[in-house]
Amino acid sequence: MSTTICTDLQGNTHEVPTQDLRLRVGVYGVIIKDDFVLLSRQWDGYDFPGGGVKQGERMRDALVREVKEETGFDVAVGELVACGDLFYYTSDEIASQSYQIYFLCTITGGEVSIDRLSESEKEYVGMPEWLPIDRIGSVAFYNSADSEAVIRSALEKQKNV
Repeated sequence: MSTTICTDLQGNTHEVPTQDLRLRVGVYGVIIKDDFVLLSRQWDGYDFPGGGVKQGERMRDALVREVKEETGFDVAVGELVACGDLFYYTSDEIASQSYQIYFLCTITGGEVSIDRLSESEKEYVGMPEWLPIDRIGSVAFYNSADSEAVIRSALEKQKNV
């Protein structure tokens, strides 16, 4: 039987049967304005606003929905910025193979809010924050991406728009 190593939030590894992996596609918005990037506060760190694509949902529609839930802002989804993957293990013992897809986004309306979060999300997600891009190297991120590289790529794409 084939097994896969998954990592939990504490960095512990778990060997799980590969056929038990749940597939998850996540989409995330990279929103940059005036040398600041909008990040979602999660636990004691940050992540790009976004989340899981529901079955039958298009990626861009999922991203618009997730950014609205986590930030209160309406966005237009632009160019693909980066993709990544990981195998993770949750506290409720679910093992997942996850693909993360990052898009450049621009705010088209709305106002900062987390009123649309689910009750379980409210346990670890806080108000979004605009953080200076020149300080990103010292920010704790809760994702598997090279967040600095994602932001650099987004900045390059933003210049070409």
